[in-house]
Amino acid sequence: MSLHAGCQDDASPSWCRAAVFHEAGRPLTIERHPRPEPPPGRVRLRVRMATLCGSDLKTYLGQRIEPTPTVLGHEFVGVLETLGPGTSPRDPQGRLLAPGDRVVVATVASCGLCFQCVRGLPQKCESTGKCKYGHEPIDGPHGLWTGGLADVVLVAPGSGLVKVPDTLPDPIASTASCAGATVAGTLRVSGGVKGKRVAVFGAGMLGLTACAWARWAGALDIVALDPLSERLETAARFGATATLRADDPESPARLVHLTGGRGVDLALELSGHPQAVARAIASVRTGGQVVLIGSVAPGPTVALDPETVVRRCLTIRGLHNSTPRDLLRATRFLKAATMFPWAELVPRVYPLEEVEEAFEHARDHRPPRVAVALTGSVAQANPAR
Repeated sequence: MSLHAGCQDDASPSWCRAAVFHEAGRPLTIERHPRPEPPPGRVRLRVRMATLCGSDLKTYLGQRIEPTPTVLGHEFVGVLETLGPGTSPRDPQGRLLAPGDRVVVATVASCGLCFQCVRGLPQKCESTGKCKYGHEPIDGPHGLWTGGLADVVLVAPGSGLVKVPDTLPDPIASTASCAGATVAGTLRVSGGVKGKRVAVFGAGMLGLTACAWARWAGALDIVALDPLSERLETAARFGATATLRADDPESPARLVHLTGGRGVDLALELSGHPQAVARAIASVRTGGQVVLIGSVAPGPTVALDPETVVRRCLTIRGLHNSTPRDLLRATRFLKAATMFPWAELVPRVYPLEEVEEAFEHARDHRPPRVAVALTGSVAQANPAR
């Protein structure tokens, strides 16, 4: 099944499609608009593929609130098409990028100058010009073309752009924008995993990427926990040295037993489930560290005994989103870690016209990722269709 490009070449009249999300329970609408020309400072990127992140699904289901109407999709890969006047995009290492380069884009465009940016948190930029892809209202200052579920994205000034290695196929490259970069940031703030015993709570896309990266980076043991047996089977193929059912009341004791009675050095909580947060904190050894990543929607309060934190000398920290350099590290990791079967993590690819079916498949089957193709052949990307 071939999928038309939506935006035609420069020599002919051109229209571009965007899947607009209005509210939970209402189908997304495919709108067609004239192809936008990038203003000064911006770059028009032709989207090749977007992957549906867990936060996209939460928004679709009404479990988290975003300003609407909006174009969802902050995990996407595309080709730089047209540079706005006076625009010279560069990657995080300062290398010049050019039209025709296939790139992934960091989730947040930042100013680089504000209080948060100069303190290493560009994803928390305080500038009024900040743009967060897949989260902007179409009637806001950044307009319609800010989400990956569209033929084009107008890349904002201050965006982190990373050229994708030729060996990375679109479905896997796309996941670097959020899942890969977030795991890169997680391991950065944790101080690394080499020689450590690591527990990974949640074996979705983030958790599976974390298992693979921990194995690749030299972790001593990696224990994956999830309530779904099929996800644990996948985790074993992605580097986990042991797996435990998260819904088994005996799993906390079994985890302690697997670590010689002490607990793990590092617990990564990637599911966002309140019980998993509590168990992650309980799972680490005295002097251990917990990094919370999965709690990206409002939920119940988790009880925490401060005396336990003090007496056990624990470090607990959170991470939300990532930096452009995290995205660069993610693409390098995905290029290098060829020992893992990445393709099986994105089992279905839909054309944009079937974006509603894509969300329904993600809701009903909960695969690590579902992809939406904007250009190219859906049949080639998804031979089972």
